[in-house]
Amino acid sequence: MAAAVTSTIAEALKAVRKRMSELVVNAGRSSENVRLVAVSKTKPKEMIMEAYDADQRHFGENYVQDFVEKAPHLPLDIKWHFIGHLQSNKVKE
Repeated sequence: MAAAVTSTIAEALKAVRKRMSELVVNAGRSSENVRLVAVSKTKPKEMIMEAYDADQRHFGENYVQDFVEKAPHLPLDIKWHFIGHLQSNKVKE
């Protein structure tokens, strides 16, 4: 089962990257100005690692508490992005 999920994540990322590349060319833009941020909210650490193993480095989290729980168990070179609204009571975290 895990191999099937890994394959699915890797294949999905490959398809998204291909489509992004096509759109960048069509728009006449440089691919250096476009970034794929994989939304990892609600996803377990294992799925994030599968995407990481498929060369994904930018991930988006919605909740500070999920980031705080996941990040220490994942590679240090992941670039984290917060998506959505940050609650003021979570800013101090």
